[in-house]
Amino acid sequence: MVIISVVIMKASVFVTTIYLHRAQCHRGLELHPMVANLMHLELVLFTGIVPREWVAVHRKHHHFSDKEGDPHSPYLFGLWNVFFNNFWMYRTETKNQSTIRKYTPDYKADLVDHVPLLAKHGIWLGMVIFMLMFGPAWGIGMFLAQAVGYIFLNSSINSICHMIGYRNFDNLATNHQIIALMTGGEGLHNNHHEHPSSAKFALRGGEIDPAWPIIWTLERLGLATTLKESIAKAA
Repeated sequence: MVIISVVIMKASVFVTTIYLHRAQCHRGLELHPMVANLMHLELVLFTGIVPREWVAVHRKHHHFSDKEGDPHSPYLFGLWNVFFNNFWMYRTETKNQSTIRKYTPDYKADLVDHVPLLAKHGIWLGMVIFMLMFGPAWGIGMFLAQAVGYIFLNSSINSICHMIGYRNFDNLATNHQIIALMTGGEGLHNNHHEHPSSAKFALRGGEIDPAWPIIWTLERLGLATTLKESIAKAA
């Protein structure tokens, strides 16, 4: 039961970095529509994320990175405040329709988006799946546990990985290899802020980007196309 819940949470982590972040938000790679729709569906069921909203908030974060206007900068709001309240900061910004319109004019609806009830409320179906696997009480409990774990892994990127760690480049984000191992490479945040459209986050010796082998494999299978010009070279 615990293993299955952790696997689903980790799947959400990898889908977030590959589909939401590197493909949808920064266009560092293109995913085959079948893969993209399956990843979208996974997020809908187990995180409740609406891709267009996530992309808009993240692009705004880059636009105002650690300056006035950043929706969740620890330099503006405090490290622990962002760590514990990142979820609510994100939710608040998703309600700003001007943010959605301004930062996602290029968003193209996919098959999941064309089923509005699923796209907006699929998380309840995800909870039902957990209940069918583990029974009502344990199902709800394990669903909430994996959701909370996912939320705090994301919070660590927006808080810790802007203040604690090392820097390869001259921006305020930091690299934290332990967090990178837990978040599919997202903890290599200083590298990412220097090269936002790079599909690969590990840029120096000793850095590990756990999502990169998956992207590499998808590309070899013809299920993804990495934009070669988007891959930053090691500095």
